[in-house]
Amino acid sequence: MKTFFALAIAAAALASSPVHAQTTVSDAWVRSTVPQQRASGLFLTLTSTHGGTLVAARTAAAATAEIHEMKMDGDVMRMRQLAKGLPLPAGQPVTLKPGAHHIMLMGLTQNLAVGASIPVVLTVMDAKGTQEELNVKAVVRDAGAVKTHH
Repeated sequence: MKTFFALAIAAAALASSPVHAQTTVSDAWVRSTVPQQRASGLFLTLTSTHGGTLVAARTAAAATAEIHEMKMDGDVMRMRQLAKGLPLPAGQPVTLKPGAHHIMLMGLTQNLAVGASIPVVLTVMDAKGTQEELNVKAVVRDAGAVKTHH
C-alpha cells in the first residue's frame, strides 16, 4: 500500500511540474511602419535545445506571417518563403535579421509605431513531430535606424 501511495505522489508531482521550453527566443523586434504600409519584417534569435524547425508564425497584427529567406541569385537579392520551415540546429542560435532569414508580416491590421509591441506565436516542431508554441512580444523599432548588410 505504501508503494502505491509513493507512486501516486510521484506521478502527481510529474503531472503538475511545468513543461520546460525546448526553444528560447531573444531580441524579438519588428520594423516600424508608415501609414498605409501593409507589410513589415519580424526579427529575433531562436535557440533550440534539442533541435527542431520553425514551421509557423502568427499574429493578430497581420493577416499572414511567413518564414522567409533572402539570398543573392547572381546580382539580384531574392526573397522566398521557406515552405518547410527554418531548421534550428541543436544548441545553436539562429538569428533572423534584415537581409537574411526573417518572418514577413503581410496584410498588417495596424500601424506599427516605434515603442509599441505586438504579440506573436511561433510554432517549432522537433524531430519527433512534437509541436511547441512560443508566445513572444516583439518590440517595434524605427525602420530607418536599422542598417542591413549584404
